[in-house]
Formats: sequence, structure tokens, C-alpha cells
Amino acid sequence: MLKAPQSFQPSPAAMKIAVIGQSLFGQEVYCHLRKEGHVVVGVFTVPDKDGKADPLGLQAEKDGVPVFKFPRWRAQGRALPDVVAKYQALGAELNVLPFCSQFIPMEVINAPQHGSIIYHPSLLPRHRGASAINWTLIHGDKKGGFTVFWADDGLDTGDILLQKECEVLSDDTVSTLYNRFLFPEGVKGMVQAVRLITEGKAPRLPQPEEGATYEGIQKKETAKINWDQPAEAIHNWIRGNDKVPGAWTEACGQKLTFFNSTLNTSGLVPAGEVLPIPGSHRPGLVTKAGLLLFGNDDRMLLVKNIQLEDGKMVLASNFFRGEASSALELTEEELVTAEAVRSVWQRILPNILEVEDSTDFFKSGAASVDVVRLVEEVKELCDGLELENEDVYLATTFRDFIQLLVRKLRGDEDESECTIDCVEKAANKRTLRMPHQLFIGGTFVDAEGAKTYDTINPTDGSVICQVSLAQVSDVDKAVAAAKDAFENGRWGKISARDRGQLLYRLADLMEQHQEELATIEALDAGAVYTLALKTHVGMSIQTFRYFAGWCDKIQGSTIPINQARPNRNLTLTRKEPVGVCGIVIPWNYPLMMLSWKTAACLAAGNTVVIKPAQVTPLTALKFAELTLKAGIPKGVVNILPGSGSLVGQRLSDHPDVRKIGFTGSTEVGKHIMKSCALSNVKKVSLELGGKSPLIVFADCDLNKAVQMGMSSVFFNKGENCIAAGRLFVEHSIHDEFVQKVVEEVRKMKIGNPLDRDTNHGPQNHEAHLKKLMEYCQQGVKEGATLVCGGKQVPRPGFFFEPTVFMDVEDHMFIAKEESFGPIMIISRFADGDVDAVLSRANATEFGLASGVFTRDINKALYVSDKLQAGTVFINTYNKTDVAAPFGGFKQSGFGKDLGEAALNEYLRVKTVTFEY
Repeated sequence: MLKAPQSFQPSPAAMKIAVIGQSLFGQEVYCHLRKEGHVVVGVFTVPDKDGKADPLGLQAEKDGVPVFKFPRWRAQGRALPDVVAKYQALGAELNVLPFCSQFIPMEVINAPQHGSIIYHPSLLPRHRGASAINWTLIHGDKKGGFTVFWADDGLDTGDILLQKECEVLSDDTVSTLYNRFLFPEGVKGMVQAVRLITEGKAPRLPQPEEGATYEGIQKKETAKINWDQPAEAIHNWIRGNDKVPGAWTEACGQKLTFFNSTLNTSGLVPAGEVLPIPGSHRPGLVTKAGLLLFGNDDRMLLVKNIQLEDGKMVLASNFFRGEASSALELTEEELVTAEAVRSVWQRILPNILEVEDSTDFFKSGAASVDVVRLVEEVKELCDGLELENEDVYLATTFRDFIQLLVRKLRGDEDESECTIDCVEKAANKRTLRMPHQLFIGGTFVDAEGAKTYDTINPTDGSVICQVSLAQVSDVDKAVAAAKDAFENGRWGKISARDRGQLLYRLADLMEQHQEELATIEALDAGAVYTLALKTHVGMSIQTFRYFAGWCDKIQGSTIPINQARPNRNLTLTRKEPVGVCGIVIPWNYPLMMLSWKTAACLAAGNTVVIKPAQVTPLTALKFAELTLKAGIPKGVVNILPGSGSLVGQRLSDHPDVRKIGFTGSTEVGKHIMKSCALSNVKKVSLELGGKSPLIVFADCDLNKAVQMGMSSVFFNKGENCIAAGRLFVEHSIHDEFVQKVVEEVRKMKIGNPLDRDTNHGPQNHEAHLKKLMEYCQQGVKEGATLVCGGKQVPRPGFFFEPTVFMDVEDHMFIAKEESFGPIMIISRFADGDVDAVLSRANATEFGLASGVFTRDINKALYVSDKLQAGTVFINTYNKTDVAAPFGGFKQSGFGKDLGEAALNEYLRVKTVTFEY
């Protein structure tokens, strides 16, 4: 049975305690002992260093508790009488030593009624000595933990009072293990130990000598890396010395110290700039991910940070790049922020008369505890800006720190890695800058083998530019980047509200680039510019803003369950991101379909690999550029233009992808669903083909029905997943309806999508144009009446005439199959025969959308109940909204885009049950 934490419940009796130690850990133990009602009669800590008091002593002085700062407790092996006398005068009943670097004489240890207890950060008897956490990692222990033991005259050999253990993660460092478990649980453990003593229940378990180890203090001179060992042993040595004292080697004529090591090198290719390392099995390789190192077993490890001999910390990926290309010029507002940060530095470094640009944080006396304080004060100053301790080590001078801070505030942290090779093109009275490479791990890169293809302008058939063509190996790299970002990156560490702020920032940038994005949609997809502004791009912006607001509102629930009497139970659910998601989007709304899925995916906390349609990749790649500017962490978004048979298939098969979101044909959707099942039973959502019926009753507002009927078919050149694939018009108004439609069709202007008065632009690509011509030929062959259109427009590009068919019978090909083009299919139905037309409308395997026009509300509600489709429009059409769920029935797929329901596609529910 899981016990509820008892750390901070009131003690049955107060005890007089002397706290002997130092550091934030000592301060926390001291504070919680006082909260428990114990009387701390005195605090014994280390003398001030460089004018700065230890946190434990500082807190005790604020509380009015006597504080003693003896430089030493004994001399020549004997206790100093005056020191012992001052201690004994306090009348302590128990000594608590949470973290103590001084040697305390036995006259003090044995003086109290209950003796002395000490905290030690290992599972004794393993790793006795002062560097226990280091050695836990160096030895590759799978379990770590701490011991509270009774002090004796040996070195960490006293009887055990209490132990708690934890799992040691493969990439843990001294800092992460300490911060995740040893510090918070250690504080609770010390308080629990005192409670047990107070209650007379504290055990004294002799330490076994079997398995006992003692290792000396890790010092810089002993931390040199031995390269003649496997990669895992080298990794353990580096992380076991991270941050203090730091594992080092000699290379490039200087001493290099390595930090932030990982064995997670999945997807990394051993290629980069060579870094010769004397004694190593193979030279190191500086890559965009960091420094790849090799053990004598030829396995790789990756180091992400390197400290140079002069103390400067650099990203390992930048080792050969030297200083940043240029310093940022600060705005007036940023200068004000810089001065506020200077004041923070001044408070933390009181022994420095004035903080100058060249002031080095650590050379001015700062310690690791000051790093925590600096980070927290700056985060508060900058409204929760994502800042980590690592950033302080990377920018140790005030000038460098401010430059790093401003880049973060601007969402442009590493300009050296954000160089983008853009194709420039003049269009729509502006110069477009369009990325054309793959986007993997926050960097634009060429495809494997530098493979490319031409993306075509459907308005005239000309080549816009060459775009990188992703290969299977590129998919593996992108998935590895997404997985690393999800499991180890900042994306999973920031709060949900901060995640929402990043998505809001991304939406703002999309709005700032709205005209550029709409122009690219017009060039690459043939979208009419005015429609692209409002729908293709406008709704994309709205989608990201909508889901940004959901980030901090994703909640689980508490559930009443049967109690396990006499105990009690509590069950709760948590909604968690699923992990790496693959999103495969179509060519009809390139940016909007990306946004519908990606916004919900990111809001839920996932990372993503996106495959845009091969024929329309450019707005997706421009979107990638904007994610960099927004400050979306590297690896969270990855974009791979390429073929469905390679990229889409590999995403469906990849074992590290946990969810596929797909919009496209039913045939491909079935194949994806099969691949997802056979690979790793991926979660999948599918928005597939449609043949949406639109029923027009005689009692409708005819003019509105004609206008909306036109929109239902010809909107976005008919390249619309919910387009009305078949119109059923009641017999008494059929002829008038057709006449009015033809009149409206003849008013439509077919032309360049960038012209403001164009109604109808080119079809998306040549193969689709040919398919539409064949579709119309089949309709005529089967006996349908071609009222107008049905041919390619005689001009350059892929233009097709808006087309109307009537007298379409239920058995005909065009009555059953989707055209996905500007082709209106009209069938008549008998006056008043509501159930018969409903039967015909539902006689399809598709069920994406539907519509009805009538003034009779009872009829409208009856028909909407009976129509088998995910969306029913009444007296309107194409009225989608970011807050309304969208998705189909039957072979139109399952799962939802948009609305709260879309979030569930990218979340998993975990049930947690407690017994207490």
C-alpha cells in the first residue's frame, strides 16, 4: 500500500535541535523542522565567503536563532574547548547535520541526549565518502538514493536510521539527480527521521560491510577522461563529474571540459568536423547536434557543452565557429531590461563595486547556489522567460548574458544555426523569401544525397524553385530530433501556459506575414489570393490562437471508486501528450490543413514531423521559418517535403512515432491505418474522401440556395474536402435552380489568382486537371447532361471551366465518386418525398459533410437527424469555425480536427489510483 507523505505533519512533541551544516539543503531542513514545531536552539554553519553569508545562516539570523560561524571545531586533532563550550551552552537534545563540510568532534556528536544524525547522498554502505553522487553515476548504478544515519567516529559508517532509493536515469548528472530526488526527498527524509526519533521509533540498523565501497573526493586533477573504455563508461565518467569538478581531456592545445553527455544518439550520422583527441579510439566529430565521441567499442556518445581552458562555456556544435558573428543592438526597452538585470547581478555579487559588461559571474565569487538565484530572479523579471542554469554557464560575462537573454526574448536564441537559404521571387508587389530545404531539428538542411524536385506554379506551369526531396533516412533523422525534443528538450519542461504563449507568438508572426503566406499559397497551390488571405492563412492564424488558449486548460478528473475498506482510495486521471506525431497533409489547403492538425498537436505538448503534399510544400517551409522566430524549441516541429510512398510510409511504419494524423484519399487512409496497426499500433485520425449531399427543398430561399450552392461546389476551385459532391433539388424548382446557377457561373472570372477580381484560379496541378477532364467525359458517356463547362480553359496553366451536370442518375459514376473539382452534380427528386431523397443522399460510403436548404425548421431538424455525416449545414455551407469539431463518418474517416475534441486526438489518458 502506498503511504501518503508524512513529512510535514505536526510532531507529537517538540525537541531542542542544533542544526550543523550549510547550503540551501541545510536551509530547507532547518525551515521544515521549525514548521514541525521543533525548537532550533542554534545553527552552526561556515564563515561568510567573499562577504556572502551561507543561506542556512542567513535564514536563521532572520529568524532570530543564534548562529555560529566557527572556521574550525578542532586543532591538532583536539576539540577547541571554547567552541565546545558555546555549543554545550545551548542544551541541544539532538544534532541534525543535513549537509556539513566541516569535521565535527565526537565531544559534540555524542553530547545530545539523542545523539546526532547525518544525511548522506548514497545508499550506504555503498559510496562512502564526500563525492557519493559523483561515484553513483561514474559506476553506472541503476539505483541511487540517500541514507540518514547515526553519526559515529567512523567515516559514514554509523547505524542506518532511514533510507530511500530512486531510479538513476541514463542521462542523469549530479545536478539532475540531486534536484529531482536527493534534495526534495532528502529534506523530507531528514524531517521524517527526526519525527521517528521524537516518537521513539527510530531504528539503528548496523551497516553491512558486504558491498561497502569508499571513494575519494573527485578533484579536477583526477577527472581526466580515460578513452580506453566503452562509450557507456566514458558517458558515465562525464556525467558523474558534471558540473563539478568536470571531466576533461586535452585537445587542440588546451584543456577541454565536457558537460551534458548523452548516449541517445539515435538518428545521428557520424559525420562532421574532425576534432583530434589524443588517446581516443577515434577522433571526435563536431556536428550540428554537438560533439560525437567514441568508445573503444565503437559506440557513440554525444556531448552538448564544452568549457574552454579560459573558463568560457560554448555549445559543442559551435566549437569551431568562434565568437558570435555580431552583437545585437539593443532597443530602448531592452536597455531598460539590461539595467534591471545588472541590478540583479549587483545584489548577488556584493563584493563587486560595479558590474561592468566584462564582469564574469563566477570569477566574481558566484557559486552554484547563486546560479539558481540569478535564473529565478531574471525569470521573474522577464515574465517567466524560459531560462535554465545551463544558460548562465554558457554566458558567464554580463555582456554575453545580456546578449543571450535578449536573443531569448526575441525568440532568436542562436542566429548562427538559423541561417536560411531562401529562394527570392518578386510577386504581388513584394519580394518573397521562401525556404526550400528540409526542416529537421530546428535547421534547414538538404535531403540525403542532395535530392531535389521542381515545385510548379499552376497558373502558368513554370518552375517556382527546386525543393529538397526527403528520403527514408531523413525521416529517421526528423523523428529522432522530435523524440529528443519531446523527451529531453525544453518543450516538455516549460509550463503549459508558457507553451501557449509560444503558440500565441507564432500566430502573431503568421499574421505579420499573412500577405506573404497568401501570396505563396497563390503561387504554389493556385489559391485565389483574396480567399487565401481570409481562409488559407486567416483561418490558420485563428486556429493557432484558439489552441494556444487551450494549453493550460487540459485537465484530468477525480473519480469516486469503491473503497478498499478499512482504507480509502483516490482515483484521478491525467491527460498526457502521446509523444512524436506524424502529420500528413493534402494539397488543397496547404497551410490551413497543417494548422488544423499541428496547432492541436502542439497545444497538447507533443512534437511533430509534418509531411506536406509534394506539390505544395512552400507555405509549410515558410511556417517552419516562423516557428524559429517564435522561439519554438528546436526539434519540436520538423517538415519533410517528399513523396507519400517514402515519407508518409516511413512515418506510418516508424516505431518511435506514436500518432498519425492524415487528410487525403480513402484509399491511402486505409493503407496508413493498416501500417499504423502493424508497426506499433499507433493512434490514428483520418479525414478522408467525401461525396457530400446538399438537399434543396422547394420552400427554401431560392436566391440564397443558389449562391450557397455555388459556394458549396466552386469554393477554392472545387478543391474542398466538404464540397457538395451532389445536389438534390426538388422537382418544382429544379429547372429554375439550374438556370440561375448557369447564369452565376457565366459571371465568374477565371484568371490569375493574384488578380483581386479573380473568382476562379487554376487547379492545383496538371495530373488533377487531367483527372477532372476524364471525370467529365465519363459523365457524358453515361448519359448525364453537361449544361456548361467540362473542358480545360485554352490558356497557359492548369485552368478548368466551372462545370454543371444535370439529369444525373444514382447509378452513374459521377453520382457516386468525388471529383474534388469545380463540377456541380445536380439530381432532381419528387416534390414532398423527404424520406426518399434522404435514402438517396445516404446511399454512399462517405459521410464527411451534408447540407439542407429549407424554411421549415421541423423539416430541417428531421433531415439533419437522418443525414449520415459528421457535419450538417442548414441554410448555409462551408461554415467551419476553429471552435467547432470537424470530421467524418463511415469511409470519410474518424477523429476530429478543430474544437476541444481535436485535443483528444493528441492526448492519452492515464489513470492513477491511490490507497491510503
